[in-house]
Amino acid sequence: MSQSYRLPARGSIDRSEPINFRFNGRTLSGYAGDTLASALLANGIHLVGRSFKYHRPRGIVGSGAEEPNALVQIGYGALTIPNLRATQVEIVEGMDARSVNVWPSVEFDLGAINSWFARILPAGFYYKTFMRPAFMWHWYEKQIRKAAGFGVAPDGPDPDTYDHMNAHTDVLVVGAGPSGIAAALAAARKGARVILADERHELGGSALFTRDAIDGQPAAEWVRASLEELQAMPKVRIFSRTTAFGAYRENFVALVERRTDHLASPPKHVSRQRMWRVRAKHIVIATGSLERPLVFGNNDRPGVMLSGAVSTYVNQFGVAPGRRAVVFTNNDHAYHTALDLSDAGVEIAALVDVRTNGAGAVASDVEARGITVLRGHVVCQADGKKRVSAAEIRPLQDDGSVGGPSRVESCDLLAVSGGFSPVVHLHAHPGGRTAYDPERAAFMAADAVLDQTIAGSAAGDETLAACLESGFSAGDAAAKAAGVKGRKLGHRASAESAPLNEAETIWQVPSPLGIARGPKAFVDYQNDTSAADLHLAVREGYHSIEHVKRYTALGFGTDQGKLGNINGMGIVSGALGLAPDAVGTTTFRPPYSPVTFGAV
Repeated sequence: MSQSYRLPARGSIDRSEPINFRFNGRTLSGYAGDTLASALLANGIHLVGRSFKYHRPRGIVGSGAEEPNALVQIGYGALTIPNLRATQVEIVEGMDARSVNVWPSVEFDLGAINSWFARILPAGFYYKTFMRPAFMWHWYEKQIRKAAGFGVAPDGPDPDTYDHMNAHTDVLVVGAGPSGIAAALAAARKGARVILADERHELGGSALFTRDAIDGQPAAEWVRASLEELQAMPKVRIFSRTTAFGAYRENFVALVERRTDHLASPPKHVSRQRMWRVRAKHIVIATGSLERPLVFGNNDRPGVMLSGAVSTYVNQFGVAPGRRAVVFTNNDHAYHTALDLSDAGVEIAALVDVRTNGAGAVASDVEARGITVLRGHVVCQADGKKRVSAAEIRPLQDDGSVGGPSRVESCDLLAVSGGFSPVVHLHAHPGGRTAYDPERAAFMAADAVLDQTIAGSAAGDETLAACLESGFSAGDAAAKAAGVKGRKLGHRASAESAPLNEAETIWQVPSPLGIARGPKAFVDYQNDTSAADLHLAVREGYHSIEHVKRYTALGFGTDQGKLGNINGMGIVSGALGLAPDAVGTTTFRPPYSPVTFGAV
């Protein structure tokens, strides 16, 4: 299959180094720098997996650790690795990947028969169904265990080697986006020992796909120059492909470095993964934020993606995830995605904005392209089976219901943005508290346990200019807190970012048919937890968000609720008639993302 969705002369992939790999038995091609997800999208493959309970078709949603759907199994025998996120797997020559939780194939999965019985398989059905007769429980248990889980465990001892290293530093910066790089620069220029760690193979975060410039140059160019400056400093260590998965008391942070997973023929003397046990005098948490999906009918169809992920695939990987798109948002950021798609030659059927006042200055740029902007409207349902084929759009009424004439726009891509949730996991792991901010519709870090500073969008900053300023200030403060008395900070890079209009919080798009009769609107994609399941849990007496989580399996998957938990909290708060801060969040526990037994 040719890379028919690959964009010419875009992205940071190396087109001089083609790579052949296999997915579900088909031989495909990509380029060095591609993830498995970007390579699949380049080849026009959107259906990559099935959901846990109903085995509904699922596609790629995100571009990083938040991905709930695109789980794959790599390799065979003792070397096989299950449940890897395709968004984090770098393709290598000869890689053989396949979907999990499907039989006999992802295209034709017999488990999809569960969807026919969805109405009698709501949340908690197993607690009620398998209680009687009691003597049958052991048989029930055996069958449930067969149906549960994802992927296949290795059938022999792991032949790879792993090692552990200890490190001490003045400043540990977690996250190498614009704010993290700025913080590392500020601390290092003062003479501090700095460790900069990021889980991605290419550092830069949002600067790799933003439309804003830094110091009058493309943001990606500033990233390159800044990393070169940091690499030249003897007291700075930069770790890519390294996840800070746990934070503990006394400023102890555990990281796992993936050293050879991206190599087709790794050297035998090099460990596959390395565990770093880091003690830092001060920690800068620059972990960014995760974009939230919007909850509406059939929002799980392949082709429904986060708008930020769409921009990432277009600008960083040179891939158009579709030919004709609808953009659905409650904030300004998705307008930039519409411009990115337009620049890439993708037709924009409509931009649907929940807000009646729409976006700020960027709206005029969008409308100047001839893109239809529907203010005060919502996408109430996506149509299609194995891929989205249309979006049903209706006006949003003053009372929060939908009404008026239905407008159906054909599309093969639906880019959605429901706001952003700061990644505060490392703050929360050792016992740091969070507090709900109604203006941002997000839980922010409060009452820190660690010696830490939070910077960038992890602290709620929404523009590139604010993230840069926050990063430089955090790095300066971190060096001082670590007892480093160095020279002045030096040049602070800056960006010009247009002001943003306030987002409008919407936890669930109402269905014209009602919650019970309308199509399923999913909150947790992986576990098939729908908005109706959450309402059911509340009706059945579950009022604690921790109890709701356990009854509905909200946030139980490999993504640990990175996309769904805050939306779930908002829906539960509405069902209970309580403010979101009264409901709170479930507990953030390490690891932030799965870690191999070998590394541990």
